[in-house]
Amino acid sequence: MLNLQWLRTFSTLAELGNFTRTAERLDLTQAAVSQHVQRLEAELGPLLIRRPRQLELTPAGEALLYYCAEVGAASQRLQQRLSSADAEQGDISLISPGSIGLALYPHLLELQRTYPGLHVRHRFAPDSEVLDAVLQNRFELGLLTLKPDDKRLSVQQFAEEPLELVVPAGVHVDSWADLERLGFVDHPDGQAMAARLLSRRFPGAPGVRSLPSAGFTNQISLILEPVSRGLGFSVIPRYARLSFARPELIQVIQGGQEVIDTLWLIHRAEWPLSARAARMLEWLNGYF
Repeated sequence: MLNLQWLRTFSTLAELGNFTRTAERLDLTQAAVSQHVQRLEAELGPLLIRRPRQLELTPAGEALLYYCAEVGAASQRLQQRLSSADAEQGDISLISPGSIGLALYPHLLELQRTYPGLHVRHRFAPDSEVLDAVLQNRFELGLLTLKPDDKRLSVQQFAEEPLELVVPAGVHVDSWADLERLGFVDHPDGQAMAARLLSRRFPGAPGVRSLPSAGFTNQISLILEPVSRGLGFSVIPRYARLSFARPELIQVIQGGQEVIDTLWLIHRAEWPLSARAARMLEWLNGYF
């Protein structure tokens, strides 16, 4: 591993472009600055082109400067992890599917407003990406719709979320023919969700693939826009429907056997949650 002091000297020199000013900022002699650069160049090759009143980085110098930034970011992350006992300072990282994410995000913002020292990092992602992100330690917490069986994970139930058949306000849906007249507004999980719910509501019907298409969007917050304008129907998780800004323009068709998904909270089992992550879960438990 390269000497951290040498790296600090090099990154400061690249920023200031001057040996004298670098030495002054770092409280070193100019000879020490030169020595640090020479030792790096002995290991990595030429890093600087020295011109009168100007320094230019070589390609190796540019690569080393990028490496310095990565080391600095890693050091910052290490400090945050080592300060995990502080429940009111530092980063909170959560990755979740879109529907529950829409419901969570306003509460996460309120948490951050209540505790300004907390910084919430939230990402929307499908189950496969959630699982990988938590296993690779890119996010401390994740939510899944399918319960994992990986022994590296701690898994607990977080919430339940029914699937809902959503149609334009004022529209009557009593039969499969009513759905055919409306058409299906699809989304990335739409076919699978609709097949699960509609097969129970309308047993013996041809199936969702036989329905006319009324559009497609991959943005979960936009799925109900065409529905609200009378352009079709969709099947979505409840939290996505509850987050829609104009609920008076849509309605949920009740009846029949429900399809309810369990949302699972995951984190790495080998070490305890940080105090700030525990604070976030305590906060969210008041809403979910």
